[in-house]
Amino acid sequence: MGKNGKKQKNQRNQRSASYYLEDHEQQTYPSNNPAPSSQSDPNLTLSDEESESDDKNDQNPSPDDDNSLPSKFSLYQQSVQSPKGDISYLQKFFLTYVGGRAPLHLQEDFCGTALLSTEWLRSDSRRTAVGLDLDVEALDWCMENNVNKVGADLSSRIVLFHGNVLQPQEALLVKSSFQNTMNNVTLEDDENGIESVANSEKLPPRDIVCGIFVMDLYGGTSSECELRMQRKFPNFTYTWEQAGFDIIQRKTRISLHFTLQKHQKKKLRHAFSYSWRLWSLPEIKDCMEEAGFRSIHFWIRQMPDSENIKSIEGFGGGKDVKYEEVTNFQQKDSWNAYIVGVS
Repeated sequence: MGKNGKKQKNQRNQRSASYYLEDHEQQTYPSNNPAPSSQSDPNLTLSDEESESDDKNDQNPSPDDDNSLPSKFSLYQQSVQSPKGDISYLQKFFLTYVGGRAPLHLQEDFCGTALLSTEWLRSDSRRTAVGLDLDVEALDWCMENNVNKVGADLSSRIVLFHGNVLQPQEALLVKSSFQNTMNNVTLEDDENGIESVANSEKLPPRDIVCGIFVMDLYGGTSSECELRMQRKFPNFTYTWEQAGFDIIQRKTRISLHFTLQKHQKKKLRHAFSYSWRLWSLPEIKDCMEEAGFRSIHFWIRQMPDSENIKSIEGFGGGKDVKYEEVTNFQQKDSWNAYIVGVS
């Protein structure tokens, strides 16, 4: 919801070079958690400007040193996502509103590199996962760097689909288990034949009977204005930039940038960019009631004020503040929320 306008990119042979862009170029990346994560513990500062000379020097890396640069997907996973924290709350929500059994299956929409799904599999040997995303480049990176490195047992319990979450039945299989693939391959099949088999399989119909549907959302007064924040990690700096907010359409544009400390402060500008509508909690509740959910619950955590962010570790501060279920909540400068629908 609210994650439209994502571009599809499948430039496998030029993937590394495509990460480092000119200022006018933009890439999009579907994210399970658009708001900056608060689970890590780096130092963070606000920044209103960047060195133009650094941008000019760093936007065009040479092919020779490009191979040593980290992937933008790896940087994203380190700076934005916190899958163990998400899984902890998913389990809590399921046991609270369904109960009687442990949650074993996860379908992750906007899965990106499916880090949440792979961590879900690690947490219990009985668990399975399905991931769906529009960005085939992110899914390919996931296959190479997440799925294929977790071992045969875990990789056989996850299936990835490439497609639009708004048309799930049109999504195409990216990865199936080795056994399922071999069952559909004959001796006459070559590499193209194997690919055609994979492309013929579709995302199975959804069934969340006796289950839950969970979304995350960020908000607050600071989410409706221009905002720029930086978060420092040992090897890089992560920048969150919000370029204005249309109060009529409730649309905004978000860009994520990275500065690499060990590569002459090379800048990865607009590594991920999003143009979306920022939905309100009442709007989401109305949609979920119309869809037929039996009950809808809000879990909210207040985040540090953007004006005071320098003195409290930036938007990495407040990581010890827990989400609490609420039925009303006074507006704050910044907050994060889980919305839980019970089927």
